[in-house]
Amino acid sequence: MKVSIPTKALLWALAGVGAWTAIKATLAQKRKIDFRDKTIVITGGSRGLGLELARLLAKEGANLALCARDADELDRAKSELVQFGVSVYTQVCDVTNKVQVERFAENVRQAIGPVDVLINNAGIIVVTPYEHATEDDFREAMDTHFWAAFHMINAVLPQMLARIKSTSMPDISMRGRIVNIASIGGKVSVPHLLPYSTSKFTLVGYSEGLRAELQKDGIYVTTICPGLMRTGSPRNALFKGQNEKEYAAFKISDSLPFLTMGSTEAAREIVDACRYGEAERIITLPAKVAIGLQGLAPNMMAETMAVVSRMLPAPGGIGEQRATGNDSETSLSDSALTTLTDKAAERNNEALR
Repeated sequence: MKVSIPTKALLWALAGVGAWTAIKATLAQKRKIDFRDKTIVITGGSRGLGLELARLLAKEGANLALCARDADELDRAKSELVQFGVSVYTQVCDVTNKVQVERFAENVRQAIGPVDVLINNAGIIVVTPYEHATEDDFREAMDTHFWAAFHMINAVLPQMLARIKSTSMPDISMRGRIVNIASIGGKVSVPHLLPYSTSKFTLVGYSEGLRAELQKDGIYVTTICPGLMRTGSPRNALFKGQNEKEYAAFKISDSLPFLTMGSTEAAREIVDACRYGEAERIITLPAKVAIGLQGLAPNMMAETMAVVSRMLPAPGGIGEQRATGNDSETSLSDSALTTLTDKAAERNNEALR
């Protein structure tokens, strides 16, 4: 019986998918690590997603090093995390300052040991129409999302490489892990988040290239691209233009139960991706769909984003001035529509500023 050419192509494709699935499962088991007694650095670890990650890793017995800019937030996070019976080192650190980053990395090494896992999580969100976006907005986003990760990686990488040279370490998978928290905004540029998306695109490119360069040394770099997560962060985001409308739209979209993911579940996915040394993990179904469409139909996505942009608040309001979410609250943003985000803010140390 003759097999048609399309049928043959389908069979070859299925065979290829099956082979890759088997290879992927084998690699995942080979690269799997145990976080117990590992030294794990989490930037921006005092609240939000960073705190959720710290909780999960503390439960697995990891020793944690957290940095953030707010000493009170760090104290509250540490008070909670030490109850898991692990070492917790905290330090006030502005990750956009290279000197402070290097000092933090060295202090961690001296306090709880060389870094095994680095999670670059610190971030900033400025929501603004392009008309009110300034050069400073773009520079701040790049400093926070790209240069901070770049300097933190360069600060801890010598510790990881020194471990390779100083021990035989037959298990190459244990030599080091780097996790860079990017965003769907690093794959699909989102209206009114242009400085954010620009910096996240840069982080994605750097992270993907770095993985290829470091894998020979047994150091696995994982790029995380989440969609909307209910971490409670809108209260501490910054808004320009018609700030109250921008905040309401942002906070409500961040609260939708079927289009967003709870912060604990998102953190669990990130920890899992790190555990198995994955190259990339896209989190939430809407993010996967949007990124897939961006690759398959970029012109259609461009038209869609233009429509979305026209639906968002027009320029005006406070113009280039900034207001926090807390200072932009209205009856609409503080309503039943945003209950899930408010609960996340209370849970994740986001509500006390």
